[in-house]
Amino acid sequence: MRSVILKTATRLVSALVMVLAVYLLWRGHHAPGGGFIAALVAATGFALVALSEGPAAVRQGLRLRPSHMMGAGLGLALGSGVIGMLAQRPFLTGVWWPPSGVVVGTPLLFDTGVFMVVLGAILSVLLALEET
Repeated sequence: MRSVILKTATRLVSALVMVLAVYLLWRGHHAPGGGFIAALVAATGFALVALSEGPAAVRQGLRLRPSHMMGAGLGLALGSGVIGMLAQRPFLTGVWWPPSGVVVGTPLLFDTGVFMVVLGAILSVLLALEET
């Protein structure tokens, strides 16, 4: 599209959507939210950019192929389960690092992996549809 209004609004709205996605990802293991819903929200922001600027702008902004993003996310999610096994606990058991004001543990790593897998899958489909 060649709409100046859409391009201008997309710059503001997509940035706000990405901030919301990060917020949903961060609070996912304490309250409703998490990697899946955060990826859906982030994909909405990328879809807006693809509609206003074109799929090339999305690919340039990503700097990572969606298929590589899915692979890295799957590795991260599986790696978060292995950390529990290294701590002599069952696979995917939550392990928390020393409290430093911010609670960080394997559930956040798992949610980040899910985020990357879902976002990579959605962007693969979205960019394939936009480019044809």
